[in-house]
Amino acid sequence: MHDSDERFPPPRCHAGTREAVIYRVFDWYGYQQRPGKPIMWIYAPAGYGKTAIAGTMSEKLEEKAAELRFSLIGATFFFWRTSEERNSPARFIITLTYQLFISIPDLVPHIERAVKRDPMIFSKALEVQLMKLIIGPFRALGDTSHMPTRLIIVDGLDECINSDQESRVQKRYAEDQETVQRRVLDLIHTLASQSFPLSFLILSRPEPWIKQHVESAKFKDLVEPIDLYEVGDNMDDVEKFVREELTRIGVDDEDLAQRLVQHAGGHMLYASTVIRHIDDPNYDPRTRLQSLLDGSSSSNHDLTHSTPFSSLHELYRQILRSCHEGNSRTMVEVLGELMASDEYDLRFSHGAPLDEVVPIFDGLSGRDPGSGMRAIRGLHSMLNTSYSGNWFIHSSFPEFLRNPDLSLEFAVDDKEKVVFQRLLSGCLDCLSTITLGSTEALDELHVQYALFNWQWVWYDWVYLTDSGPTGKAERSDICRKLLSVDLMACFVHAFSLPDDKRLFIYHSATLGVPGSNNFMFEDGAKDIYDSEPLAQQAVLHLTHSFTAAICHILKPARLGSGGWSKTFVNAVAQYLKERVEQAGDWSDDWRCDTVIQSLKTLRRESNADFVRLKEDIDEFCEEKPDNYLNYMDMVFDYICID
Repeated sequence: MHDSDERFPPPRCHAGTREAVIYRVFDWYGYQQRPGKPIMWIYAPAGYGKTAIAGTMSEKLEEKAAELRFSLIGATFFFWRTSEERNSPARFIITLTYQLFISIPDLVPHIERAVKRDPMIFSKALEVQLMKLIIGPFRALGDTSHMPTRLIIVDGLDECINSDQESRVQKRYAEDQETVQRRVLDLIHTLASQSFPLSFLILSRPEPWIKQHVESAKFKDLVEPIDLYEVGDNMDDVEKFVREELTRIGVDDEDLAQRLVQHAGGHMLYASTVIRHIDDPNYDPRTRLQSLLDGSSSSNHDLTHSTPFSSLHELYRQILRSCHEGNSRTMVEVLGELMASDEYDLRFSHGAPLDEVVPIFDGLSGRDPGSGMRAIRGLHSMLNTSYSGNWFIHSSFPEFLRNPDLSLEFAVDDKEKVVFQRLLSGCLDCLSTITLGSTEALDELHVQYALFNWQWVWYDWVYLTDSGPTGKAERSDICRKLLSVDLMACFVHAFSLPDDKRLFIYHSATLGVPGSNNFMFEDGAKDIYDSEPLAQQAVLHLTHSFTAAICHILKPARLGSGGWSKTFVNAVAQYLKERVEQAGDWSDDWRCDTVIQSLKTLRRESNADFVRLKEDIDEFCEEKPDNYLNYMDMVFDYICID
């Protein structure tokens, strides 16, 4: 949604810019008289301010709504490639329904009735959700010709890259992004074809499959396409932005202002990146701008000025080259780690500061403390200072880094496996120093990260490692390294550390599952488990250590008066759920299960602690699907039998 906390502060157009396209949208969308075509598609390449336009439209419509005393915005949805909440259509219809429920009060009883009739509607196919939650309630209103038209804004359609069925485990097999983006368009088409008082503003890159679908026969009479680059005066917009920002920073130099405007070539992302680069209290902004423009002028003119993107790519190269030459290798390493974190989810929590995360990478990669932040000090214009689902201010920068033809010596192309192998090896090095009696190293953030999340680094590394002889040798080496780690001690410490002030997220995955179903070799990697004895030994070592650690924590003599850590509660609940799924109800296997028997012992010898643990597990399961609580009831009923 346009006003969600995840997007704060939301992108907005600079005051006085993009006015032509905003007026064009207002001319098309009339809340009193429905537009001739209910869908407007605004398209442009990356960096042309599409999301800022969507945000500004939302803001202006809210201001107008305050005057009219009813909402002009029906709903908004902002897709975002690196957000698990917003990079698939899974929540698309539900989110639109919620906002229409708020913005059109007449729909409320009909939506409520639809949910009561089918409480499972939220887990059904998107097309079914659309029909029952939106189309059905609108039809129930009867004649809607007297109602004002509400605008639904859908930004970043090209950022919708995963199917609604996608999960963390299935990430690499997710539905093709072209298919899923066409599916979203078809959902919008179905709704726009109903003659309801709704208009749709879609903003995206002009990807070939999106363009082809929008220009197809079924969309032709419904869509008004707008090429953002052809609307308004991009040069004037950039000049206005540049002059006001240079004045704010204190750079009063007409020649530099004109040169920056010329170099930007109407490309707002170029101009805004330059402004962020020179707006650094550690440097003189005028000198930095002069150096940047002089360096760009000395490069190949045709390459720099052939297109706005060529100019932007040259700007990226100039900024990267402005960093200390001795740090360039470390800089590329850190950028690769940040890209891997965005692409594969290294479990950093929302808001984790960059200057605390990079030292974790330093520790795991064997770099000198502080070297990572020193290496990227000059890149603040391209990087977010805290984690919000992605580390990069704009997606064009990691795209540039992945293309060696563009980024040249700074390329981070096809190096994800190297990154994960380096981080995994560092995690196992950290774990190898830990024993039950050792606590000194646990104050180090990179050691804590290794304790909690080495399994996710392993998970991604396995899938990035080839199946040939080289990959097999690498896996054997890593398995040997894991076998040398006292994992039982590691799990005990992970279960015992406090939950607060953590920069990363813990999830126990399928740690207690034996055989090839263990997370270490799930799905497409099961053949590795079946064919490699070292892999089988590694899984056995992991599962035995995991259960031994739970049993160690459950010893009544070890318990204090403090509460259980969420990490431990998570681990016990996940383990018990997996045991029920494997063995079934009241299986003979339960009599031999060391964790279940330890819980029985805890109940007999310290019933108060047992009750408290069960309450914590129940609270944890309330946030999970219904089967969690059902499984817990089955196990605890068995445990409570003397």
